[in-house]
Amino acid sequence: MHQNENFYLNKEEPNKSCLLVLRDTILNQDENVSETTKYGMPCFCYKKKMFCYLWTDKKTNEPYVLFVEGQHLNHPKLETGNRKRMKIFRVNPNEDIPIKTIEQLLNRAINLYRNGTISI
Repeated sequence: MHQNENFYLNKEEPNKSCLLVLRDTILNQDENVSETTKYGMPCFCYKKKMFCYLWTDKKTNEPYVLFVEGQHLNHPKLETGNRKRMKIFRVNPNEDIPIKTIEQLLNRAINLYRNGTISI
């Protein structure tokens, strides 16, 4: 079994389904998006440059998308916490996943690389 798939399959429901939907959503944003594993978590790259991760909060067990260049993204649901560069978008696995919002954020994140704000 591939290490990336192992991460998802070892999760319990409803997190497993939620994370798999998020994975598909991320991978379907652009043909140049690929998946790897960094620091034990799924990492998504745009043209081999890391742009987001999937993880679950240690306290709440809630899945989230971590945007590497989050300081360039503005949205009321993005959280900085005590990070300077990255921001996270929490997803409640017991509610409908806000796919449109997530797709918009992913597209904005990828555009940072496409338009040269972040060099590749």
